[in-house]
Amino acid sequence: MYDIVIIGGGPGGYVAAIRASQLGGKVLLAEERELGGTCLNRGCIPTKAMVHCASVYSAALHGDAIGLNFTGLSLDYSGVARHRDQVVSALVQGIGG
Repeated sequence: MYDIVIIGGGPGGYVAAIRASQLGGKVLLAEERELGGTCLNRGCIPTKAMVHCASVYSAALHGDAIGLNFTGLSLDYSGVARHRDQVVSALVQGIGG
């Protein structure tokens, strides 16, 4: 038997589950997909990780304006995707403990 059942493992759900557990409750967290919800796994966080990569790339492309010159600068989409996936994975692991 559970003291509380939380439906949805997004930002509100997993925080509520953690807090209820800290307070001594036996908790069931039901999530249809991945822990962390849409924002963490497919929305906000992956997008922000990729935007960060694009920002760094853009800064390097325009580095000559401040005396920085890069030769052979290229964009490796596989590397960007790998970075995105690593960021998401690290955050999901942080939630799951």
